[in-house]
Amino acid sequence: MTENPEKESESLIIGQVQLILAEKRTSLAAMRTGIAVFALPLSVLSVLVATSQYYNFMHVIHLIIPLFILSAAMIFLGSYLIIRSILRIRHQDRMILEIKGRSGRIAGFIS
Repeated sequence: MTENPEKESESLIIGQVQLILAEKRTSLAAMRTGIAVFALPLSVLSVLVATSQYYNFMHVIHLIIPLFILSAAMIFLGSYLIIRSILRIRHQDRMILEIKGRSGRIAGFIS
């Protein structure tokens, strides 16, 4: 028994949208990870500034320089993850709008 081609087309479109939405959730999770990676060095540096009266900067410079390098790398990684996620989410939104434009009957269900 073969299904109605129109029904098959609708189920294919719904499957495509579901796949794109699953990818969008993955991109949002990557963005959340990027925000956490970005925020960690900022909180470490704020603790260093808050406790700076308890140490002499020149006595601990051999510890602070690697910490600054690691913090810069984490800020770069966090920024990369956030920017990449934003670009992917925009692409996925465009794909959903394209599918919405192609299918008139399902367009009412796709936001």
